[in-house]
Amino acid sequence: MPAPLHVPTHTRAAGILLHITSLPSPWGIGDLGPEAEKFLDFLKEAGQCCWQFLPLGPTLEIHGHSPYMSTSTFAGNPLLLSPDYLLRDGWIEPRELDDNPEFYQYLVRFHEVAAFKEQLLKKAFAHFLTAKAQEKDFAAFCDNSPWLADYALFVALGEKFGGLPWHEWPPAVARREPAALATITQELADRIQYHKFVQFLFAGQWREFKKKAEARKIRLIGDIPIYVALNSADVWADQACFQLDPTTLEPEYVAGVPPDYFSPTGQAWGNPLYRWNREKELPQKLPQKPKGDLEKLTEKSKGELNETVMLWWRLRLKRLAELVDVVRIDHFRAFESYWRIPAGAETAEKGEWVKGPGAAFFQQLGQVMENLNIIAEDLGTITPPVAALRESLGFAGMKVLQFAFDGDPENLYLPWNYTSPNCVVYTGTHDNETTLGWYLNAAVDNLCKERARRAANSDGHAIHLDFIKLAYASIAALAIIPLQDALGFGNDCRMNSPGSNHDNWAWRCAPRFLTKELAEMLYREVTFYNRLSIEGK
Repeated sequence: MPAPLHVPTHTRAAGILLHITSLPSPWGIGDLGPEAEKFLDFLKEAGQCCWQFLPLGPTLEIHGHSPYMSTSTFAGNPLLLSPDYLLRDGWIEPRELDDNPEFYQYLVRFHEVAAFKEQLLKKAFAHFLTAKAQEKDFAAFCDNSPWLADYALFVALGEKFGGLPWHEWPPAVARREPAALATITQELADRIQYHKFVQFLFAGQWREFKKKAEARKIRLIGDIPIYVALNSADVWADQACFQLDPTTLEPEYVAGVPPDYFSPTGQAWGNPLYRWNREKELPQKLPQKPKGDLEKLTEKSKGELNETVMLWWRLRLKRLAELVDVVRIDHFRAFESYWRIPAGAETAEKGEWVKGPGAAFFQQLGQVMENLNIIAEDLGTITPPVAALRESLGFAGMKVLQFAFDGDPENLYLPWNYTSPNCVVYTGTHDNETTLGWYLNAAVDNLCKERARRAANSDGHAIHLDFIKLAYASIAALAIIPLQDALGFGNDCRMNSPGSNHDNWAWRCAPRFLTKELAEMLYREVTFYNRLSIEGK
């Protein structure tokens, strides 16, 4: 089992929450290029030792490019590839960057960026085929990425069938009949190879990025949703892991949450649920992929949990350990019990709680867990059993200051009610308003704002700084501040509004805001509140 959250450089630490797409860049979206390295330098100058970002998988326009509804939990998002580094590494020519759109620097216009990068990557692939560069490295990457063949075939099939979800493909392909897959794999060989090559490029750029972070003693905090998207390579390739109707191949129930702070009717996310429990016999017609490489990762699972699901999760977490230092598990509470909503329900109100796999899941993961440090997103409806599960596993929980000032003196998010340093405190998360936006929102009770001012001994004129100081002053081992709050930005810079499919995930920070003065301010505060890493002293 992993140890409680710690930052090896110091007992108290601080970091910034900023998705990579929100970085400055001349190419319409933040990427893994020079601006990512500059931001690592900014973090070091600001006395920060952690960079937290959102899930890294490929995104789709149909889901508003939400990183929480990816086509793969294993693959990297091609939109994060740096054109500057494609040029530097010889995959494209300088002239191929001359004719590009006039990108907007404050928001990501995903359709423009996707079209631009697809053309660049096609040219890089053509160069790869003609120059035969790095063929051995590419072959080794393919051999060592057991998820890659299914992912590349899935994306190529999605293109062939006009973007239809996989359960609407020809039945033989949807059900992964070996003869049908062999035929269509041969037919789509070029596009499959292209998508493998794109992932090869991502692996190279990410490896370089991670080494730069390590050189600066910056720990990378990744994020995984507990669930995966229905229309994903994950579900299509491993259908036996999910609760699917054997006739339609669609979910019988979907994931979500009951009515809460973010939505009075709850949220129906639409993700299929895991087939957690071992069954004597899987439904007829539901394909079960041979375990192959998965079996090599660990001994067989014991107990009542579905071995196929356990093997899939081991591969998933092993992949994450290759990419990041710490993993935030989104919606951790579903491991104890999850909200099950009938597929097709208009809202999430008529769902029901169903028992999850509990501690047995983590115990059976074995050595995979030893390579990961876990932050459990334990927000929302948290019952004593959920808290007990997290505590028994030693995972760090989350505290969000925007939830603290409802007037309940026992509120667990109030800084003086934290009982253990094994937690991460946030002013807000990617799902919250910005702190300034929260404070200016007329819908927020004035008594909440009054309590916040009293807690900070403040008149509220710089509420974002007040919240940062409250977070830094707490006993939490780690304090994470969204960059928008460090900058004092309003809700026009909000990253996501849960329950809405419009104008999410698009905010970007222009380079002029990442100033020396901002770094010096953060450095002063982390020093004062004893959160400066040893390397920063």
